[in-house]
Amino acid sequence: MTETTAPTSFADLSPDSVLDALDSLEYTGFRCDGRLLALNSYENRVYQLGIEDGPPLVAKFYRPRRWSDAQILEEHAFVQTLVEREIPVVPALATPDGQTLHNYQGFRFSVFPKHGGRAPELDNPDTLEWLGRFIGRIHAVGATQTYQSRPSLDMDSFGRKPLDFLLANGFIPPDLLSAYQSTAEMVLDGVARCYDRAGDVQVIRLHGDCHIGNVLWTDAGPHFVDFDDSRMGPAIQDLWMLLSGTRADMTVQFSDILAGYEDFHDFQPRQLHLVEALRSLRLLHYSAWLAQRWDDPAFKQAFPWFNTQRYWQDRVLELREQIALMDEPPLQV
Repeated sequence: MTETTAPTSFADLSPDSVLDALDSLEYTGFRCDGRLLALNSYENRVYQLGIEDGPPLVAKFYRPRRWSDAQILEEHAFVQTLVEREIPVVPALATPDGQTLHNYQGFRFSVFPKHGGRAPELDNPDTLEWLGRFIGRIHAVGATQTYQSRPSLDMDSFGRKPLDFLLANGFIPPDLLSAYQSTAEMVLDGVARCYDRAGDVQVIRLHGDCHIGNVLWTDAGPHFVDFDDSRMGPAIQDLWMLLSGTRADMTVQFSDILAGYEDFHDFQPRQLHLVEALRSLRLLHYSAWLAQRWDDPAFKQAFPWFNTQRYWQDRVLELREQIALMDEPPLQV
């Protein structure tokens, strides 16, 4: 099936299609028992499937035309390397012939072992140090090679292009257009100043979306899931989303994370200039991400507040706050 004839949405991905796709694989001893549970995912479609005489598996069907095969396989290879280094991540399972990416009726999908867990207690210094150690190990591996197909997290891909998409496609109400556009441009100017202050920072392979929902905790410690947003970028991208509260709170939290992180990978303190810049880029990117998926019925159901007058008013205020925060001194370590 060529790119031009591949599905453009999940409209034709029925429960029967999911079950048939899994039955088409040749896993040793693999037989689906018909149980199917849709899991909480919007970018892709993710299902837990019951397996005869075995624990359930998780099947992820990739959003059509988001990643190329090469980009998905680069992610799989990175995660498999982490597994080989005994870092607690969840890899895609391979068929007997070594394939981790599969195709059924044009839908690309992968299968993963199911790993449960609870949210980590980020108010516990020991937990933060433990997380820091494992992120440091991930980054130590990530720094050994570069992605050849996957993109980088930078001001263009996460700031300029998302803003251009929003402006070109009429999502912002006319009466707020001028305020939003001028504020977003000032945000991008602030991001550029932050990058100038940070200077030449190392860019490595990252988890890319290391928020609390992608870290699951058990009595054995953390494991990291969903490397779908993995890309090249500064190390601080995988650290700042674990911080919350006041500036004083975040300073203490980051100190705890760094105590574990630097056991395995050096951290460049000048990357702290990028914390609020990366937060600002994430805000711009998030609005465009919702807009780009707005023809997906699942998004209208899950995010009914998006694209309302109130939504864009709040975004203008939020971005103005970020302009001020980016000109404050960075956290100290």
